Amino acid sequence: MQFAINYSPQAAELLARGQISVDRFKCPPWPDLLAEARAHAPVYVHFDLRADPVANRMLDFGSIARLYTDTHTPYLNLHLIPSRQALPAMAHDTTDPRDIKAVTDALLTGVWLVVEEFGVENVILENLPYYGGRYPDELRPAVEADVIRRIVEETGCGFLLDISHGRLAARHMGLDERDYLARLPGARLRELHITGIGLDQEGLVCDHLGLGEEDWLFLTWTLDRIRSGEWATPEIMAFEYGGIGPLFEWRSDAAVIAAQVPRLAELAHSL
Repeated sequence: MQFAINYSPQAAELLARGQISVDRFKCPPWPDLLAEARAHAPVYVHFDLRADPVANRMLDFGSIARLYTDTHTPYLNLHLIPSRQALPAMAHDTTDPRDIKAVTDALLTGVWLVVEEFGVENVILENLPYYGGRYPDELRPAVEADVIRRIVEETGCGFLLDISHGRLAARHMGLDERDYLARLPGARLRELHITGIGLDQEGLVCDHLGLGEEDWLFLTWTLDRIRSGEWATPEIMAFEYGGIGPLFEWRSDAAVIAAQVPRLAELAHSL
C-alpha cells in the first residue's frame, strides 16, 4: 500500500531534507500547485467532486479527464454529498424513510452520471462527516451506513474510507464509532484517509489534525480489519494533514509531520 500526505511547503521541505519519505503528495485539482508538488514527488489528485445529480450534469468531463490522466491518479473520487438544491426543504436530521429514499436516489443518480464517463472501475466514493446541522449541505441520510453501503454495492464503485469522517458522523448521530465504521463497505476499500480529531481555532470539533492517542487506536483497529482480510487492502493510505491557504496553514506544523509521517509510512508499507 502506498503512503501519501497532503502537499504542503512544510512536507516538501522535510522530504528534501530526508526527514520523511512519501510515495505521493495528495493535492487538490489546482494545476499550479500540482506542478509545484511534482517537483518534489509523484502526485495524485483528490477532486472536489460530489455525487450531486444537479452539478454533475454540468461538469467539464474533458478537463477532469485530462487532469486525472496526466497525474496518473488511481481513482476519480466522489464525495457522497447530495444536492441541497434538489432537496431544499429537507430537515438535516431527518430519519423519515421517504427522505432516506430521496437522498439515496439523488446520490445514485449523481454517481451514475460520473460512472458513465469514467467507468465503474475508476470511481471511488467517500463517506462524509456529519456535525448535526452545523453546515448547510448536511443531510443525515447521506451518512447512514446502510445508505453508503447500498450505493457502493449497487453501483459497483470502490470505497474511500475516511476514518475521522466516519467517527464524526457516528458521534453526531449518537452511535458507537466502531460499530458504525464496521457497517461501512470495507470489502470495497480502495483508499484510506487518516487524520486526528480535535478542536479548531474557534473551539469547534474538526478533523485534519495530527493524530492523538485515540486516533492511533482507531487506525490500528482499521488496519487490523485489513490484515485479517475482512476489509480489502486499499491502494493508498493518505495522511490528510497540512496544506495551502487559510483553511490548512494553521494545521501544517512541520514538527507534527516529522514526528508522525515515518510511523504512518511504515504502517502503510507493511500491508
